[in-house]
Amino acid sequence: MNDIFERVQSLVDRYDEVNELISDPEIIADTKRFLKLSKEEGQLRETVEVYKKYEAVMHEIKGDKELLAETNDPELEEMTKEELKELTEQQESLEEELKVLLLPKDPNDDKNIIMEIHGAAGGDEGALFAADLYDMYSRYAERQKWQVEVIDENRTEIGGYKEIVLMITGENVYSKLKFENGAHRVQRVPETESAGRVHTSTATVGVMPEYEDVDIEIEDKDLRVDVYRSSGAGGQHINKTSSAVRMTHLPTGIVVAMQDQRSQQQNRAKAMEILKQRVYDYYASENEAEYAEQRKTAVGTGDRSERIRTYNYPQNRVTDHRIGLSLNKLDRIMNGELADVIDPLIIADQAAKLENMSQG
Repeated sequence: MNDIFERVQSLVDRYDEVNELISDPEIIADTKRFLKLSKEEGQLRETVEVYKKYEAVMHEIKGDKELLAETNDPELEEMTKEELKELTEQQESLEEELKVLLLPKDPNDDKNIIMEIHGAAGGDEGALFAADLYDMYSRYAERQKWQVEVIDENRTEIGGYKEIVLMITGENVYSKLKFENGAHRVQRVPETESAGRVHTSTATVGVMPEYEDVDIEIEDKDLRVDVYRSSGAGGQHINKTSSAVRMTHLPTGIVVAMQDQRSQQQNRAKAMEILKQRVYDYYASENEAEYAEQRKTAVGTGDRSERIRTYNYPQNRVTDHRIGLSLNKLDRIMNGELADVIDPLIIADQAAKLENMSQG
């Protein structure tokens, strides 16, 4: 534990330094630096507070041990031993908490995300399940007080989605939704199935952090831009001008379609912003793949081809295959109570990282 306490002490020293800096008038006047330091202070605060609790408990333990060594009063000795037992349990709990707080932080954890949901295997049923997943994530986002914006959508005639792309913004969005990456399988009786047979379909979910100030240039020669009329609800809503934009990044094959903005110029600007995010993520993921094998955790790689979860409607059951979690509350989870699945995934990830840290 000594190396852990050395690391904590260095964080406490940095926390004190940051608090001094953010009270400096010169830094307060420099908005960008002030916000950066304020964010750092917030990230350090919990670790420092837990460490202070730990120090207080250790101080009490030392006092109780000294008292036990000096007292001849049986009643006082019994009370002190009982208190010492409770304090030792607190010590162990706080030590574990500190270990988790000292785990390497994913630099993207506090970022907003772009989420892509695609209907995959199963035709119409896969597209309908994509719509159900969209509703589930929207309800979960509402519980978290996040904002959800639909960037692009490709609806089917029966109300499903071949694809829907969302921007989800709020506090720690990526940290809670990053494990949703992958293939989601549904088992249920489709509405169109007259014989009542259970069908298996899939939808894929992609989660990408929103990178700030993406430093990537997309050259004109690598870009194909098509314009077309926005699709509306029909009748008077049909757009008479070609304001929708589809951009294709030729080297990667990444396509972004945008029709939600009022003008072609606005759609073009928004499409380019999203395209840069996706291309940046594509190349970042390629680099990540080089060392992915070394850092696999209990919740898998997050690859979209990996079947991560099954939603079994007849049995009202959700199973997350990565951690062997089964819950008979599918109805509640589809209603946005996703914390029952997400929290165990975060804990499993932390446990795997702790194991790696102890082995290293």
